[in-house]
Amino acid sequence: MPKILLIEDDEQLAGFLMHFLNSEGYTVSYAAGQRDGLRLFEENSFDCVLLDISLKDGNGYSVCAAIKAENDTPVIFITASADEACTVAGFEIGADDYIGKPFGTRELLARMKNVMRRHKKTSPVLQCGNVTIDPIKGIVFKNGSELTLSALEYRLLLVFFSNKNQMLSRDRIAEELWSLTKEFVSDNTLSVYIKRLREKIEDDPKSPEIIVTVRGLGYKAVDK
Repeated sequence: MPKILLIEDDEQLAGFLMHFLNSEGYTVSYAAGQRDGLRLFEENSFDCVLLDISLKDGNGYSVCAAIKAENDTPVIFITASADEACTVAGFEIGADDYIGKPFGTRELLARMKNVMRRHKKTSPVLQCGNVTIDPIKGIVFKNGSELTLSALEYRLLLVFFSNKNQMLSRDRIAEELWSLTKEFVSDNTLSVYIKRLREKIEDDPKSPEIIVTVRGLGYKAVDK
């Protein structure tokens, strides 16, 4: 169920939008001002932010800038200030879309779906602990520094991160690697490469916290 953060000083409009979005299967958190809006954003993960420019405290531009400085959660401005200067200012600080009041609920819904779909296509980064994979560039980072992995180490890490917090048997891992490489990976080879991968991504390879062993069953990539 997609989670939406609505930051809007018009409580009547906010109530209407919350009712509509809830009926469409969305979970909505609401704030009337900048302080409460940013607090909710810091405490939760959202799929999209609907943001007014005029707020009870602060303004939407500051909120949008703070959100985009944190991550790339989609932001749609919903405002009566729909002149060209306001629109340009919104886009320049990172807004993903802009809809002027009054607007139709179906148009808003279509714009939300569009920015969320676009966001998923452009944000495929996989992360577990302090290790991040950029699958499009084929790059792995630990604490922001690029790691050098062999092709098989990279694909093995991709298997684990694509199945975060799921126990994977050795047979399942071998099958996943086969689907990526079309090459058979023996049980011994798998053990060797898991050991090598841990030596590169774990702070303490002897006590792994990212790729952990599930005794008697297999392995799990743990995202705490």
